[in-house]
Amino acid sequence: MKALAPFAAALAAVGSFQAGPAAAGDPTALFAAAEPIEITISGPVSEIVRKAAASTDPRPATLAHGGETHAIALSARGNARRRPEVCKFPPLRVKFAAPPGEGSLFYKQRTLKLVTHCRPAASFQQTTLLEYAAYGTYNQVTEASFRVRLARVRYVDEPSGKTVAERLGFFIEDEDDLARRVGMKDVKAGTLTIAQHDAAAAARAALFFHMIANHDWSMLAGPEGECCHNGKLLGRDKTSTEGLVFVPYDFDYSGFVGAPYAVPPAELKIKSVRSRQYRGDCALNDEARRAAALFRERRAAIEGAVRGTPHLETKTADRAVKFLGGFFDDIADDKAVEKLLKRCR
Repeated sequence: MKALAPFAAALAAVGSFQAGPAAAGDPTALFAAAEPIEITISGPVSEIVRKAAASTDPRPATLAHGGETHAIALSARGNARRRPEVCKFPPLRVKFAAPPGEGSLFYKQRTLKLVTHCRPAASFQQTTLLEYAAYGTYNQVTEASFRVRLARVRYVDEPSGKTVAERLGFFIEDEDDLARRVGMKDVKAGTLTIAQHDAAAAARAALFFHMIANHDWSMLAGPEGECCHNGKLLGRDKTSTEGLVFVPYDFDYSGFVGAPYAVPPAELKIKSVRSRQYRGDCALNDEARRAAALFRERRAAIEGAVRGTPHLETKTADRAVKFLGGFFDDIADDKAVEKLLKRCR
């Protein structure tokens, strides 16, 4: 296992485990540390995988970790990754049937998203780890970012007891826990204008997306008339309509991750997801200048989050850090930033 020091130290700087109920500002136990965990998920795994494209119906299952076993409802989730031509193993949703006790690592968890290995090939473990690392890089520039926890998962079919797969995946912090941690509320909204966003948060997210070459997002609209696409909204309260903080998630279509199935949006007319095209709104330019300075300041921490990713091969980490270098060239100094911002929307 690779040393955890760089990523663990970065997480320690923004919060550490506190016994008892999580208070505002504290992460829940699951997301208060960086060390990978080992779990076993037992249930009708093969059936869930086989029917993933057509069904997200939850099925009874169990999750075991460290001598504790929890009854859960297990289901496939997501959109593209549920299609068998994209992933042979879908992302999963884990819903606890009863609240885990105070001594459990899963205390205060209700429903969790689990990012899985997608396909059995060893190369897809590196793809999964790069997506995990992408979350870690954004943790270095803002508290208003999803925390993640790496897990080695053994999937067991029941009642046969056969191990279907044993792969690395990761849990994503629940959005309500993220909101509580930063002293805000999860907001559901329809189509938005850029003026309804907190400009600093929006500019920061736009630059982050440019850093990882992710073009599959929108701060203004999303599926079925709801905002947003591949981002969650936080506000002062659940009915906030201004000062909204956009929090990115879902990075498998980014150039940084480089999933083999990822293609850029057709309307951008770029040939590869590894090609960057800045998509920040021109109204955010003043804040984007300040955000660029922040990213420059945090460069070592961002690169450290990549290199500190457990089980990430050195050659994969080197390639990923080199890819980030293209972004840092784009924001190298004030002149470079101005050149970048000329491409705003």
